[in-house]
Amino acid sequence: MFKGSLVALITPMRQDGTVDEKAFASFVDWQIREGTHGVIPVGTTGESPTLTHAEHKRVVEIAVEVSAGRVPVIAGAGSNSTADAIEFARHAKTVGADAILVVTPYYNKPSQEGLFLHFTAVADAADIPMIVYNIPSRSVVDMSVETMARLAKHPNIIGVKDSTASLIRPLHTRRACGEDFCQLSGEDHTVLAFLASGGVGCISVTANLAPRLLSEMHIAWQEGRIAEAMATQNRLVPLHDALFSEASPAPVKFGASLLGHGTDRVRLPLAPCSEAGRARVRAAMTEAGLLN
Repeated sequence: MFKGSLVALITPMRQDGTVDEKAFASFVDWQIREGTHGVIPVGTTGESPTLTHAEHKRVVEIAVEVSAGRVPVIAGAGSNSTADAIEFARHAKTVGADAILVVTPYYNKPSQEGLFLHFTAVADAADIPMIVYNIPSRSVVDMSVETMARLAKHPNIIGVKDSTASLIRPLHTRRACGEDFCQLSGEDHTVLAFLASGGVGCISVTANLAPRLLSEMHIAWQEGRIAEAMATQNRLVPLHDALFSEASPAPVKFGASLLGHGTDRVRLPLAPCSEAGRARVRAAMTEAGLLN
């Protein structure tokens, strides 16, 4: 069900910091029309930590409504509170999301056993496919392959968004969890190497700005047109660099604003993209052919 280019959606905001529901709905529709293979609302790029519960749920609802079955919706349902993650998971199931993305709890710094119990509790509470989101750089905990393999035995836990940037990890995960375990990269730079190591797709930040290019890149890979896929990846390297030159999603929201998709507003404690960062994003988008 989940493969190819999936986008970690931004959450457009007005200049006063409120969620711009109209801009978000338009953005989701544009993503799908541009060929994106799946949408992920309220993940890290969607600024989920600073959305209220009501905002979080409404963003998921809009994504489901606009997608209307055209592509899968994987709703962010992560929290460092297990009870909150369960609440988000149940809501996603109720409104018709196809799956949930649940991040390893940040700040709490749970043990491997704590991680196992957390994800098991969420998976038990909501009968919806779950993708574990492992991102040690932000959560300060790294789920081991052994813990992932334990969780993979749960019928609702079907895959992982791997943001470790390790190209050894998917090899070991495939051996431990089986070939049917859905491995999605969470790192734009290394996606083709990740696919070669057993992955089936990428939950991408860059796809917010270049959905068609990335969709075509994944299709080329799937069809064995490797040189074509590598050429697209090479073309987008400067943009990948630019979008993580400052704390995400400030750079990507600025880039989206240049394409007419909302403002560049982010919520504190994130800062707006600096002038140097804006110049870098604009230059990279121009080089990639996204701007004139």
